[in-house]
Amino acid sequence: MTENLFITEETIEGDDDGPLAGQTVAVKDNISTEGVRTTCGSEMLSEYVPPYDATVVSRLKEAGATIVGKANMDEFGMGTTTETSAFGPTENPAAPGYVPGGSSGGSAAAVAAGEADLALGSDTGGSIRCPAAFCGVVGIKPTYGLVSRYGLVAYGNSLEQIGPFADSVEDAAALLDVIAGEDERDATTQEPPHDSGTRAAEHSSYADAATGDVDGLSIGVPTELLEGADEGVVETFWDTIGDLEDRGATYHEVSLPSVEHAVEAYYVIAMSEASSNLARFDGVRYGNSGGYDGNWNEAFSKAREEGFGDEVKRRILLGTYALSAGYHDKYYKKAQDARAWVKQDFDEALEEADVLASPTMPVPPFELGEGLEDPLQMYLADANTVPVNLADLPAISVPAGETDGLPVGLQLVGPAFGEKQLIEAASALA
Repeated sequence: MTENLFITEETIEGDDDGPLAGQTVAVKDNISTEGVRTTCGSEMLSEYVPPYDATVVSRLKEAGATIVGKANMDEFGMGTTTETSAFGPTENPAAPGYVPGGSSGGSAAAVAAGEADLALGSDTGGSIRCPAAFCGVVGIKPTYGLVSRYGLVAYGNSLEQIGPFADSVEDAAALLDVIAGEDERDATTQEPPHDSGTRAAEHSSYADAATGDVDGLSIGVPTELLEGADEGVVETFWDTIGDLEDRGATYHEVSLPSVEHAVEAYYVIAMSEASSNLARFDGVRYGNSGGYDGNWNEAFSKAREEGFGDEVKRRILLGTYALSAGYHDKYYKKAQDARAWVKQDFDEALEEADVLASPTMPVPPFELGEGLEDPLQMYLADANTVPVNLADLPAISVPAGETDGLPVGLQLVGPAFGEKQLIEAASALA
């Protein structure tokens, strides 16, 4: 068994019957499970046991699924390799000696290793799609608002979504059928409009949309998302587009000029939201106590110094700076303006195409230990995934092949609530 797939291995039985009866599911360790430790990969929450289930966990249990453990992850979802976990890194079962991607690396690795049939992750800027690509499995990042975030420990509220991993698009879609839908506990959720205006809108469920029918599918290829990508990754990408053409799809190039600024905008917004969200971990309300000796400020500082890892501290500091007096307009407001520009670019490109396609990650998996030395390089590796979160759109990563023996993923992006269209197209490949 691959090392460090799970932070907590504990079986949670679901109902006796249901659409997922007999299926095992790994749940990312930032999703609350009643009575079972939920650590977020952090020393800060190493002994935290939630008193309630996240909505997605309740729905899994009602659907008959058996949860087999809480999957390893980058601390508080902050990372691209699952190496910032306080519980040690996870190795990539599809490429031993390499990282599984992040931050939902344990979830993707559990599916790739056959230790779970399905898995749940969360995606703030690519944290489902990156590990899906690196581990050679399928990962879906739903439209913002399709899946409840109630019970997900918040990192970047306006960006993140819970989504499924599986070996096939149809299996991932079946898991999405279970977890999607409105939730009275999460005001950002909504039922998708019936007339989503997509090719596959008539299918009664997401799983039913996995027909593999790409005849007449129009694919837009954003040139900016191929620039600077690894040569082998680009070659594998074009081979996969060729496969789709052979089945009746057509492609044309599109331009998304705003994505040049997407990574900067994303990290300003995500770190600002993280700075605000993680303020609750003060050793009093949540988190390990720093030991009160009469000086609350010192106890607060000690709890956070000991509880948070380097990457989390870095993002809290940068986010606090971006939100501070005199800098809010200079950084945060500009980042929100850039976000609106990114959304506009995607909407315009999708007026002329059914889906957009790019490599999921511009590079193949990193060797274990390689990425921690250069945080900036890690941030730039998210260049193809973060724009989708800024635009609140759905995306899917499917295996596209290999380069030098390492997995490569193809990313498809669709219009808001166009999951059925993405599933129909992606199921031609996996």
